[in-house]
Amino acid sequence: MRSSDEYIGQPDAWCPGCGNHMILRTFREALAEMDIEPHQFVIVSGIGQAGKFPHSLRCNTFNGLHGRTLPVATGIKLANPDILTIAVAGDGDCYGEGGNHLLHGIRRNADIKLFVHNNQIYGLTKGQASPTSIQGMKTKVQPFGVFSEQFNPLSFAVAMDCSFVARSYAGDREHLKSIIKQAINHKGFSLVDILQPCVTFNKINTYEWYKNRVKHIDEDYNPEDKIAAFQKALEWGDEIPIGVLYRNIRQTLESRINSAYHPHRAATPDNREIEKLLKEFY
Repeated sequence: MRSSDEYIGQPDAWCPGCGNHMILRTFREALAEMDIEPHQFVIVSGIGQAGKFPHSLRCNTFNGLHGRTLPVATGIKLANPDILTIAVAGDGDCYGEGGNHLLHGIRRNADIKLFVHNNQIYGLTKGQASPTSIQGMKTKVQPFGVFSEQFNPLSFAVAMDCSFVARSYAGDREHLKSIIKQAINHKGFSLVDILQPCVTFNKINTYEWYKNRVKHIDEDYNPEDKIAAFQKALEWGDEIPIGVLYRNIRQTLESRINSAYHPHRAATPDNREIEKLLKEFY
């Protein structure tokens, strides 16, 4: 088996105790156990603390704009359907600025694995409320508390018939590793919402808070039952279910597109034409 050290990139810049550290370590271990080489996958990220995730990994990387992770990931997947395409975003990055792209990413069903680091706060920009912040939470920007209702990404994804919908918790690394592997192995758009404490700016959703609430979904639960999945996705309070909530088989976007859209497959490159093109930049 590979060593997880093969995937170490730049030193991270997260706060001590940040849930991102455990997500990163678990992700490396999952890749090693799945024997996926660094050149065999690409990670696309946006802006935010979660957006720094691929910097700390040895892999192909595209660091894009805030909320625009999925359009880039979709383009990469269509250009090279054979590469494992992973998107990483934060709750603000994905559910706020990128909400429209999430909607159409689910609808198109490209074979993209989306891992959302959900700390229920904007961490990089110092503590504003995000779409998943609990109603009533007070921040420096919302001194009277958050007025909007908390966004539920999982019920939204199930309603949109997302191909794979799951939730895990950064503090339960074995569970998270299992979910990461299942998402990677699934053929189709996969949304994994990872509950992740922010020790600096979110003093409500702490490790202790999650520890008292997260609960593994029962083994006899059927993730192919959409009605049951929607009901499960609505559960949030004294108990928060973690596991695969919904799974279904849908035709992927890239499989619907004719091979003519993939010139790297359809024809052998003409080196003379490439040399001619390069000379234009001399």
